[in-house]
Amino acid sequence: MRFGLPRSPSTSPVRRQNRRSSTFGLQSDSDDSNSASPYSDSDTDSSDNDISSNSFCYESESEVPPPPPKPSREPRDPAEQRYIEETVAAIRLRTRHYDPYEEWEKQTRKDAFRTARKEQTRSRLLRYEQQSQHRTQELQRLAAIHAQQLAEVQKQLASMQLQQQTDVNGLRERWQDQDKRQKDRIEATIRYEEEKVRVRLEAERKVREEEERRKRQEEERRQAEEEERKREEEETRKQREQEESERREKADRIHAEAEGRRLLGMTAADQDWISARETLKNLKAGPMKNVKANKQLKSAWSGLRRQITPKIGQLTTDPQSISRISQQIIEIARPNQPHGQDIYFALLSSLAKAILLQAETEVTAEKKSAVPLAQVTVNLLTSLDCFPAIFFAKLVQRSGGWPIPSTIPATDSDGTAWEVEGERIKAMGYRTSEEGVREGTGEYVARVTGIMRVYFLILVLPVQQPLEKMFQMPRFWTYFARMIGDARLLETAVAAQVLYAGLDVAGLEAKNIWGRQWVKMLELLYMGATQGINGSSDKLLGGQSPEGKAARVRVQLEIERILKAPS
Repeated sequence: MRFGLPRSPSTSPVRRQNRRSSTFGLQSDSDDSNSASPYSDSDTDSSDNDISSNSFCYESESEVPPPPPKPSREPRDPAEQRYIEETVAAIRLRTRHYDPYEEWEKQTRKDAFRTARKEQTRSRLLRYEQQSQHRTQELQRLAAIHAQQLAEVQKQLASMQLQQQTDVNGLRERWQDQDKRQKDRIEATIRYEEEKVRVRLEAERKVREEEERRKRQEEERRQAEEEERKREEEETRKQREQEESERREKADRIHAEAEGRRLLGMTAADQDWISARETLKNLKAGPMKNVKANKQLKSAWSGLRRQITPKIGQLTTDPQSISRISQQIIEIARPNQPHGQDIYFALLSSLAKAILLQAETEVTAEKKSAVPLAQVTVNLLTSLDCFPAIFFAKLVQRSGGWPIPSTIPATDSDGTAWEVEGERIKAMGYRTSEEGVREGTGEYVARVTGIMRVYFLILVLPVQQPLEKMFQMPRFWTYFARMIGDARLLETAVAAQVLYAGLDVAGLEAKNIWGRQWVKMLELLYMGATQGINGSSDKLLGGQSPEGKAARVRVQLEIERILKAPS
């Protein structure tokens, strides 16, 4: 039986599908020969392996059982055998078949390859020709560049040769100039050395002449000094005699003035400060110390003090209220059964402190509140024994030397130096916070001014009986006279503000009392505020601080108001 594949109905040599190597998927002869006896090799190998493997399981070869017999292959059916042979014959016939399409395809490939070879040869020749032309053009361009660069190099070399020649000429000229300068310097050095020798010889000659002249002058000076010494000794003797005479006269005059002040009840500013300072120190070292050391006395003193302090704060401008509060305070300080001396003095100190604290707070805010406070103070000064001295001592303690007025000296009242600088600052009236910070100038000026306004009102208020000399109206004249006589005080802002407060309180009344003399004092004060203290324009009343300038203007306006007022 023969097998054949149908031809394509198309007349063209184009195939619909690619031809496969085996249409029927049968094994080749080699496969048949290899697979003809599938059990031959494998069975032999397996049997050998079994024998060899079994030999390890037995003690001797005799114990190994014989291999199983090979299975016999069943013979093929004749029809099957014939079918296989026909199939193999058909396959062989198919492999020997001539296909025109394949031949045409092979020829086409050969023609295409030949055409491609020709096209490649032509394009390669064209590329070689283009490369040759490009190489020629590049060589020409490089030759042109080389020629241009050669020209530039030659031009640069010519320029460098010209520059080199210029440099050589310049160096030659500089060398000639340097040689000339060196020769001039050598000649100048020679002339300088010759001049130096001449100057040295001239100086030596002058030194000899100066030495001779100095010796002559020294001799003349010794003679003149001897004569001058004799003359000065004579003048010193005469001056000593004159100073001794003047000192005796001054001592006699001071003694006479002191005696006159003593007879008139007047004291100097430093004496007033020492007296107030000693009173304060005695008060602290005596009654205050004793009261604070004794619990019973301290308890009684604290209770009385708590009764007095609220009453000072209840003051009004009502005369009945002033009289009532004054009487209540007098009854507390001086009851029917008198207090002990220590409690009494401690209570007077607390009373004075309460009045001054009220002046610092209330009067600073409102000037009118100073009137009832001053009236109560006058009532207490006329009714309570020893209160004037204690009140004045506390007044000096709270405001420094301004109630006198006087500067705080460099030593304490007993002549000893201050223990620390803070003690002197405290004596000047400055207050320090718990953190150790001292109050500012503005706060200090306002506080002292409030206290002094109350003090000036005490001086001018009418009284039923005379007060102590430091609370009388003549003290007002003394205060201004001392202030004008101390330039250091006038230059401070506190002085200007305190003077304004005094003029505001009693300036007109002082004019009515002292008349022309008071006007002269105001004129001196006005000149210090406008033209300068003692005619010095750089030293004006109040100084240059903002507080001082403002207070100086107030003093000027107040003096003008007093002078314009009718007598």
